[in-house]
Amino acid sequence: MISVKQIENVAKRAEELKRLINYHNHRYYVLDAPEVSDAEYDELMRELIDIEAAYPELITPDSPTQRVGGEPSNAFKPVRHRTKMLSLANAFSFSELAAFFNRISSELGTNEVEMVCELKIDGVAVSLDYDHGMYAGAATRGDGEVGEDITTNVKTIQSLPLRLFLDSPLDTLEVRGEAYLSKEQFKQINEERGDAGQLEFANPRNAAAGSLRQLDPKITAKRHLGIFVYALGYAAGVEFSDQWELLQYLKIAGFKVNPHIAKVGTPKEAYEFCKEWQEKRHSLPFEIDGVVIKVNSFAQQEKLGITSKAPRWAIAYKFPAEQKTTKLISVELNVGRTGALTPTAVLEPVVIAGSTVSRATLHNEDEIKRKDIRIGDTVIVQKAGDVIPEIVAPIVSKRDGSEKEFVMPRECPVCGGEVVRPEGEAVARCININCPAVIFEHLIHFASRGAMDIEGLGESVARQLLDKGMIKDVADIYYLDKEKLLSIEHFADKAAENLYNAIRKSTDRPLARVLFALGIRHVGSHVAEVLADSFNSIGKLSHATLEELIKIQEIGPKIAESIVGFFHEERNRTVLEKLHRAGVKMEQEKPKSTNYTRSFAGMTFVFTGALTLFTRDEAEGLVKSIGGKASSSVSKKTDYVVVGKNPGSKYDKAKSLGVKIITEDDFKRLISGQQERGV
Repeated sequence: MISVKQIENVAKRAEELKRLINYHNHRYYVLDAPEVSDAEYDELMRELIDIEAAYPELITPDSPTQRVGGEPSNAFKPVRHRTKMLSLANAFSFSELAAFFNRISSELGTNEVEMVCELKIDGVAVSLDYDHGMYAGAATRGDGEVGEDITTNVKTIQSLPLRLFLDSPLDTLEVRGEAYLSKEQFKQINEERGDAGQLEFANPRNAAAGSLRQLDPKITAKRHLGIFVYALGYAAGVEFSDQWELLQYLKIAGFKVNPHIAKVGTPKEAYEFCKEWQEKRHSLPFEIDGVVIKVNSFAQQEKLGITSKAPRWAIAYKFPAEQKTTKLISVELNVGRTGALTPTAVLEPVVIAGSTVSRATLHNEDEIKRKDIRIGDTVIVQKAGDVIPEIVAPIVSKRDGSEKEFVMPRECPVCGGEVVRPEGEAVARCININCPAVIFEHLIHFASRGAMDIEGLGESVARQLLDKGMIKDVADIYYLDKEKLLSIEHFADKAAENLYNAIRKSTDRPLARVLFALGIRHVGSHVAEVLADSFNSIGKLSHATLEELIKIQEIGPKIAESIVGFFHEERNRTVLEKLHRAGVKMEQEKPKSTNYTRSFAGMTFVFTGALTLFTRDEAEGLVKSIGGKASSSVSKKTDYVVVGKNPGSKYDKAKSLGVKIITEDDFKRLISGQQERGV
């Protein structure tokens, strides 16, 4: 019989083995400086595997044996990010970079702006969660606010620390990074897929995204993804003064940070960094498509602020396009949800900037004529980073007389309906409102993540619903029952039930999402939010005049005309009535008008230390509900600093600036309207 002492010794040895293996993983995968041979490493791993086999109770989530321990998944659950994962504004030339530098210097009132230059990895943005120093989860970027749970798949990445190398880890830490595939691994994967008769990935980014969305994590593990961490999403109990300090902290914590970073003090130094890596990019073992330049100081970042999509303190300089020549085989016409006919070039496949390109945009009929592009031409194709490939020009000297000019058809290639090009517009459109292509694209948009988010209603299902005559417009999906859904190919009871439930669940989407889903021309997600806040119901919006719409700050004449035209069309009014009868939310509550809402409108709150009465998200949400703003840094413009347990440097800065400091109890009384401004 094994004694308690023996069990304690085994447990102690297991912990020691975990520590050693995680340490050697870090040396090998992150620092690229191994201290032991492969044989010695394998021996440590075998010993740990044997112990855990004999004592399963000693298996912990951070054990290196558990990286590929998850069962295959049948879905990726939605995950809401604590703070929005923003995209970056792009600069495609040094003149555009100069405009960025001039703007931030002007807004900050100084030419002495320190910046950090980082390589822009051509991979997939991910968010990583740690709970008391232990890996707790991962998610894709998604739409910036909601991503997909990829916890088990990301756990297979060897360079990812499962336990942080910190003596006093934070209660909660969320960081952002880029998962990627090396060039060598990408080549190997495509060779294997080619041998198996499978479609090859177009580029490493596409392959990395596909790897992270594998239902079986064992497949992800075989892809040998890497990950670089470069940003903070959320941290409880620690504060940083700038991006450079954060990157050093991430290194110490055990994350892999790209070694090719630089702190610069002038635009000239930033240009030199961009030039250097533009020339050296192909020497790297992974793909990059540019350089990210960030204002270093977090206080200056706070002052510069963000837009609805991107930070105003950072920019991505995209390397100039790479060009190749190939043959233009034919021109295809795609019919979009607004009836627009978009010509697309079908090309002989050619590799450009690490991607296999077989299609390129031709923009519109005028552009084709202006460039004198003909079917059968040898053409110059260019691609820059994520930009859609385009044809620069034909090589006229290679023409043999067999080339044909492109002519926009007068009939829709899908439905045969009339094609009209409105006066003053560059785009030709199918004007048949019942065109299957228009309805199909509208349905895909309606069900998409940023709109009604109907999980399970993808292209294949949408196509079958239309082809089988089960629906004629987007509103019809709300009148489908489970029995009808079972007629969809490959749909079993569970799939039909899941889609039915997803459709019913979507009726409760916020008004802004419904407006965006309707597909009104020129009304994107942001404009939809503006309209929802301005009118509070589709009924009121439908009766708005051009004059009323144009008075709204972010609504111009073109958007206003599109909105009025949409609601004047009888078919659209019919769809709206059907949506209303189906229970889709067509209005939103007006914000309650209270004394404290008026009193705190525009005021800035900063939270520091560990909160006990609220979570940080709850506290910041309450600030927003009373018309205020929650900030991450203290300045003279800050109105209140709310202090929890063990406050950090924000508390000291608030004292030095004379900013009002209050406790959580004070804050609670403030938001309850029990204290007046100036407490």
